[in-house]
Amino acid sequence: MKINTALILCAGYGKRLNPITLDVPKPLLKINNVSVLDQCINLINKLGIENILLNTFYLKEQIINYLKNNHSNLNIKVIDDGKEILNTGGGILNMMSHSNDENFLIFNPDTVWNMDYLEEIKNMEKFFFSKNLDNLLLLVNKKLSFDKNLKGDFTLNDNKIYKEADNHFIYTGCQILNKKLFKSFNIKNFSISKVWDDLIKLEKLNGIESQKNFYHLTNLEVFKKLQDF
Repeated sequence: MKINTALILCAGYGKRLNPITLDVPKPLLKINNVSVLDQCINLINKLGIENILLNTFYLKEQIINYLKNNHSNLNIKVIDDGKEILNTGGGILNMMSHSNDENFLIFNPDTVWNMDYLEEIKNMEKFFFSKNLDNLLLLVNKKLSFDKNLKGDFTLNDNKIYKEADNHFIYTGCQILNKKLFKSFNIKNFSISKVWDDLIKLEKLNGIESQKNFYHLTNLEVFKKLQDF
């Protein structure tokens, strides 16, 4: 089995990167002269995923024009959040509603998705289908984070995700989700953490560990450091 559609979350304001993101949406910020959105799209393309859905809201015309000028050869469909921003959960559900697929590979483009992740995400997809899962998050130990101020989001034990007082794992910004997880939700503003928290209560949130160094556009200070890295 194979995932045919990837979702990229591109609607956010990127406020922690102000003042740069007052004029440029966060997905179009560049590391080593390549936008983080380009890196994400290139990785998805290398994975052999043919369909990409991408949501927009803030400074959306810049993203739409960028895609027209740089990726017109790819099957990328832009889904607008609408009159209000839908947050991560609402944005994902809204994009899912425009596809007949059941399983989706989902990216936050503010992680630097270089080709080092290629084999890990291929293995992630294999694990997802071999275990007949409906969710799988890619986590990384915080010791591998470029930004040493990032705190852990989760605890990972035997591929199950928990929350404890001292969490050592960070969510990388990549996950596989099945559409059925959203059956009790409506398309409105809500965070994907609501879906995760419901699964954690049932001990059904699944994770797999990345061994790659983690580079994330956390804030303006980290972004500037990444320029010189």
